[in-house]
Amino acid sequence: MKIEILGTGCPKCKKLLANTQEALNILGIGADVKKVEDLKEIMQHGVFITPALVVDGEVKSTGKILSVEDIKKIIS
Repeated sequence: MKIEILGTGCPKCKKLLANTQEALNILGIGADVKKVEDLKEIMQHGVFITPALVVDGEVKSTGKILSVEDIKKIIS
C-alpha cells in the first residue's frame, strides 16, 4: 500500500501525517508513507486544498484533518 500526505508542511498536514501513521500502527498494516510538499506534484493529483490523503494513487480526502478512526476505515 502506498500512502501520500499532500501538503506544504503546515500544522494540519503534519497532524494528518501523524494520524495516518497512528492508524497504520493500530491496524498493523505496513505501508509506504510519503509526505509530498512539492506544489507541482500536489497539483498533479488534482488537489487544490490541503491537506490531502492519497491511497494507492486515489485521492481519498482533501482540505481536512481526518481522525485516526476515519483513516482506519479508509485504509482497511
